Amino acid sequence: MVQNKVDAKPILVVDDDGDIRLALEMLLKYEGFEVWTARDGQEALARLDAEEAQGRRAALILTDLKMPQLDGLELLEQIQQRKSPPPVILISGHGDVATAVEAMQRGAANFLEKPLVDNRVLVTIQQALFCERISRENDGLRKHLGEQWEMVGESPATAALREQITRVAPALAAVLIRGENGTGKEIVARNLHLASPRAAEPFITVNCAAIPSELIESELFGHEKGSFTGALERRIGHFEAADGGTLFLDEIGDMPAGAQAKVLRALETLEITRVGHSQTIPVNIRVVAATNLDLAAAVEAGSFRLDLFYRLNVVPLALAPLRERREDILPLARHFLACAAARAGRSALELTEEAQKKLLALTYPGNVRQLRNLLVGASVFAEGEQLGAADLEQILSSGPAMSIPETALATGTSDPFSAPTFEVFKDQSEALFFRQKLDANSGNVKRTAEQLGMQRSHLYKKLDRYGLRG
Repeated sequence: MVQNKVDAKPILVVDDDGDIRLALEMLLKYEGFEVWTARDGQEALARLDAEEAQGRRAALILTDLKMPQLDGLELLEQIQQRKSPPPVILISGHGDVATAVEAMQRGAANFLEKPLVDNRVLVTIQQALFCERISRENDGLRKHLGEQWEMVGESPATAALREQITRVAPALAAVLIRGENGTGKEIVARNLHLASPRAAEPFITVNCAAIPSELIESELFGHEKGSFTGALERRIGHFEAADGGTLFLDEIGDMPAGAQAKVLRALETLEITRVGHSQTIPVNIRVVAATNLDLAAAVEAGSFRLDLFYRLNVVPLALAPLRERREDILPLARHFLACAAARAGRSALELTEEAQKKLLALTYPGNVRQLRNLLVGASVFAEGEQLGAADLEQILSSGPAMSIPETALATGTSDPFSAPTFEVFKDQSEALFFRQKLDANSGNVKRTAEQLGMQRSHLYKKLDRYGLRG
């Protein structure tokens, strides 16, 4: 338990009894801690102020409960008002145990009863330091996750969306997010979760289009060992995994019809049954779904259940494509460069004026995700501390996705024969072909693949290539 002298943690011992202060000081110094002492709460606060002025912070405070001037409870209250307060352990006499327990309810880490026992003192201190470290790491993780899913943008559409999230998140009602691929539907779902009372609970993502129809029931609800060929062990499904938290059903419009009925029942009853088991299992989830399809049109076409649509569409949120909120392009670009720099352990690249003009002049059929991929790729080629237009061209020249005219992608009326080379002609023609087929099928990738006689995975690769899918 002896501390390394180089990284000895400072502990402030506060007691009006000189003998107790001395005994604790000797014990803690022997264990490798640095020890500061004070005779009462007022002197303790003055010592903390003096040390903080030197850039030093107490790792823990060990204080008596009954003292003149400022007692242990009053000192605890003062400590709790400070930024990043250290854990406080109270020392109480036998008759003060009830008060010490009350102090723990008000934020104290623990209490020690007199007469003090050395081993008990050391164990209690180590427990408090361990809990404080875990709490600090968790706070850092939450901050990192918050930054990772930060909604970046200065457009009126983004500002309105932030306000909607703030109002909707606490309600815990089902939310249906609609927007083109790459507009950031999962980021919205994450922000709804993080701003809700369930923020500390699981957030489980299900890509409804990526699960084979024969496995979707097992994936969603779990299965028992031996319930089907290949079920070698019991497995909980996504509904159970999300218990207490948020279940994000991405690409809900591509869910097979057979699974839609089972999902509807699970959402209405908040109960699921694992495959191969008869017992129902209650689940407590908040559902957020997302789609790039017009589900109302899908209901009319008979490919999506009307009752499931009503169950999911309690609160509808619509995401504007990047081309309709161009004020967000440069803030997003700087954000993506900062994230790339953080991962690489270096300072963020600055965009030259030419690079900014280039970014603002481009069309983004793949929306925000396409912008992010462009910036991450271009940053690899950048030299020095700036990212220029030439660095962007290194990525843009390798594919047509960003150079295809927006009108061509939207309407398919552009003349590919104006392309300067055969490769550009071929790529533009193929991109326009796939966009038209997607539009004809209301954006339904599964139906488009079936119509074209292609494997869905192959079609996804083509859509990714041309920025038609985020």
